[in-house]
Amino acid sequence: MFLNGKRALVTGSTSGIGLAIARALSAEGAQVVLSGFGEQAAIRALTEELKAIHIPADLSQRAGVEALMAGAGPVDILVNNAGIQHVSPVEDFPVEQWDKIIALNLTAAFDASRLAIPHMKAQKWGRIINMASAHSLVASPFKSAYVSAKHGLAGFTKTLALELATFGVTANCISPGYVWTPLVENQIPDTMKTRGLTREQVINDVMLAGQPTKQFVQPSDIGELAVFLCRDAAAQMNGSNLSIDGGWTAG
Repeated sequence: MFLNGKRALVTGSTSGIGLAIARALSAEGAQVVLSGFGEQAAIRALTEELKAIHIPADLSQRAGVEALMAGAGPVDILVNNAGIQHVSPVEDFPVEQWDKIIALNLTAAFDASRLAIPHMKAQKWGRIINMASAHSLVASPFKSAYVSAKHGLAGFTKTLALELATFGVTANCISPGYVWTPLVENQIPDTMKTRGLTREQVINDVMLAGQPTKQFVQPSDIGELAVFLCRDAAAQMNGSNLSIDGGWTAG
């Protein structure tokens, strides 16, 4: 297990993609710090399963990110995964939703990274993995805040990569297409309402329409890609935006 002795913080890791990444890192020996919300019994079960600690924090607030980072202690691997989504036309987009999406999907990654970097630079090793999206490369209608945040996250990752390149620290994006997670499932009612479609039409004609494989990406696939980015073989991968989207952004 090549990550023995490494501490990994994965935000938004009590379900979905984040949990899959946490499990994959733990399987390689990393000491995992979980952060996210959910039923207390379920979270206790996860901490026991992964021999992890859990730190609840509201990452839409800078104070919440700072509290998380203080509680986690020095981390060798930072996975900025926490995110939310809202679907609405620009003219009707609730401004409070815009602010929250930008804060959680983009600003929290900045704050967590700036607090993690000093330890990584001091030890000459670190991995920052930002969970972007196919929407960091292309846009979709009615997702203005999410698309803006993910494009910003991709640019932020490139800046991190350039600043940290001589310190043995890499920064990369993973950009999935549609993955069957609570975040995606929760988009369906809003999209049904906004576009006047049935549930099946949203899944087949909206979500999977641009994904040539016509299949959802599996969370475990993303977990394995995150593990690879931590290997020595990935030491020269820096500032990359890695698509795992069934070919969505190939066209």
